[in-house]
Amino acid sequence: MPTSSTLALLRAAHPRQALATAAALAAAATVAGRPLREVALVGGTVLVGQAVLGWADDLADRPRDARHRPEKPLGNESLDPGTAWFAIACAVLLVVPLAVAHGRVAATAYLSLLAVSAIGDRLLHATVLSFVPWVVSFGLYPVFLAHGGWNGAGTSTPPTPLMVGLAAALGLGVHVLLALPGLVHDHEEGERSLPLLLALRTGTPRMLVIASVWTAAAVVAILIAGRTVGLT
Repeated sequence: MPTSSTLALLRAAHPRQALATAAALAAAATVAGRPLREVALVGGTVLVGQAVLGWADDLADRPRDARHRPEKPLGNESLDPGTAWFAIACAVLLVVPLAVAHGRVAATAYLSLLAVSAIGDRLLHATVLSFVPWVVSFGLYPVFLAHGGWNGAGTSTPPTPLMVGLAAALGLGVHVLLALPGLVHDHEEGERSLPLLLALRTGTPRMLVIASVWTAAAVVAILIAGRTVGLT
């Protein structure tokens, strides 16, 4: 594959979001007392899964990006869609065994959140229910962490409802924050996502403040709960 295509493929994977999510989950596994090899497994699994979601998102948004986001590799045709689909196929073949290495329950949780994120984003992205895949997928992260272990040797104790609820709340905040930069284009496309409807009511600057405070509060609450209640 030419270097330009490789770089375009990496850009289409949403690398900053992928690295941030993988690092956050690896840090959570560290705080939960998981050994180093399990922390690395968590980080690697999430990194590959996030790449799948990034490519799937850009493939779904390709016509829209061609109109509004010429810097996007699939939108400006510097990356062939077939290459992105091939990368998704390869990454799925990798992420499935990585997820299974955590154990059956953890694998089910993680592969389910990938499916919810990919399918939900495609079907609900432009609707008031756009938050659903984010809330559900983030709510499954504590399940993935709680039941995961090297070769499935994790705990059988489910995560506390508090941790699941706080993770879901974090997902809502992240969804709104990530959606804010593209709200003008969403409005031009006739979309009616939850962040857009909220911004139309409150104004984008105020929505940014509210979403930032919400997300920061969710992070702080998760840290406090992790130190007091624990993951399980």
